[in-house]
Amino acid sequence: MSVKASISLTESQEAYARRLVAEGRFASLSAVLQQGLELLRDQSQTSDALRALLEARRKGDFQSLEDGRKATSDMIARKRAERGL
Repeated sequence: MSVKASISLTESQEAYARRLVAEGRFASLSAVLQQGLELLRDQSQTSDALRALLEARRKGDFQSLEDGRKATSDMIARKRAERGL
C-alpha cells in the first residue's frame, strides 16, 4: 500500500533524482526516494548489528596481542608437526 507524503528536496537532490528517472534507472521520483529509504533502513540495521557485536565483544574475554600471536605461532607449529613439515 502506498501513502502520499509531501517532502522537500534541495534543487540538486531533485535534479539528481530526475536524472536517474530520465536515464531509465527508476520508473519515477517516488521509486528513487523509496530505494533511498530502503538503503538507509539496510544501513541502519547493519549498524545496529555491528554495535551489538561490538558490545558483546566488549563484555567478553580478550587476549593480549602478544598472547594472540603466541597462540597463532603455536597452532601453526602444531599443524606443521601433524603434517610432518
